[in-house]
Amino acid sequence: MDTKQSEDAFRDPSHRTQSSGLMMRIRNFKPKEVFTWQLAKTLCMGQGLATLICGTAVSSQYLATNFHVNTPMLQSFLNYTLLCATYTTLLLCKTGDENILQILKRRWWKYLLLGLVDVEANYTVVKAYQYTTLTSVQLLDCFVVPVLMVLSWWILKMRYRPVHYVAVCACLLGVGAMVGADLLSGRDQGSTSNVLLGDALVLLSAALYAVSNVCQEYTVKNHSRVEFLGMVGLFGTVISTIQMVILERNELASIQWSWQIGLLFSGYALCMYSLYSFMPIVIRLSSATSVNLSLLTADLFSLFCGIFLFQYNFSGLYLVSLVVILIGFISFNAVPTTTADTDLATSSTSSSFSSSSICEGGFYDNPVAYQSDVTKQEVAVRISTEEERRRASGPSHSLRGRSGDKDVVALGYSTKL
Repeated sequence: MDTKQSEDAFRDPSHRTQSSGLMMRIRNFKPKEVFTWQLAKTLCMGQGLATLICGTAVSSQYLATNFHVNTPMLQSFLNYTLLCATYTTLLLCKTGDENILQILKRRWWKYLLLGLVDVEANYTVVKAYQYTTLTSVQLLDCFVVPVLMVLSWWILKMRYRPVHYVAVCACLLGVGAMVGADLLSGRDQGSTSNVLLGDALVLLSAALYAVSNVCQEYTVKNHSRVEFLGMVGLFGTVISTIQMVILERNELASIQWSWQIGLLFSGYALCMYSLYSFMPIVIRLSSATSVNLSLLTADLFSLFCGIFLFQYNFSGLYLVSLVVILIGFISFNAVPTTTADTDLATSSTSSSFSSSSICEGGFYDNPVAYQSDVTKQEVAVRISTEEERRRASGPSHSLRGRSGDKDVVALGYSTKL
């Protein structure tokens, strides 16, 4: 019984300290420090990327429904060709370590694997629509977010706080509301020929997208945006060309070209090119996980466009889903993430400070007062040392007199007239 009471007495102060710390944080909360211009810029740029994905979805929908054209590799080939023509050419013009020859010499195989991962991620998600429903694709495509968080924790040493996990859960709930609105409106499109294969392709695409985005974040923050886009454009063009010739040669031969089809292909390529060009900028400002959270609204934008273009049924849950996803995205970016190196440096600093606050008698409650005491002790030691040195040096540095039985020492100092 006595032991339990002593334990409770020992725990109560720490509990009170935690409660007072939480209350202090609530009192010191300043909305201006959270809702900053940086957060607004990240939100706007993320929704801009979602709008570009909406453009690719609408153009692909028109090609499939109005012109019966299903050529995902051709569409990817156009995007990679534009990237290669722009950014790979820039690498050719650079000198030194940023030249394309030096980059290929050091890490060509890494970019080859990255290009393969990126091409297959785009291909498998489009292929999945032939085997499973739209609802399954929308739900399982969110698998990219937890995979991204795990890879960022493992590879990039990113450390998340509880508010980040809550924000991710809020975004996924928003996606669930969107899927529920689709089911209520009867918009469960897609094939059911092989649902298991289609779902597996969606999960594979999400994992590949996560790997590609983590590699993109690492390259952009450690090398350069031009290097990433130039290498992906180069190897993506080669890989997509080979895969297009092998898998889509019959579909390419059956296309009845017209100015409408050419315009839709051009619109898709420009949207994808802009998406690839601007995504590294947003990733550098935030993170790959944050960007993918903002891209969850792309399906909603496509639905809003489909209401006017393809006569989709409207549901109020779409607006609820949009608001919930945006709240989750803002909450995720309001609190910055940290890395393992930063946490290690912070803990070492705090431990050194706490060890310096310990004396033989216990802990100093006031670190400022403790530092003041240390300063006073150092000054006293310096004065006593100076006094002994002056005494040993003779009357030229000190004046000796007798006042009773005590020596009176007058430390001399010079003044300028």
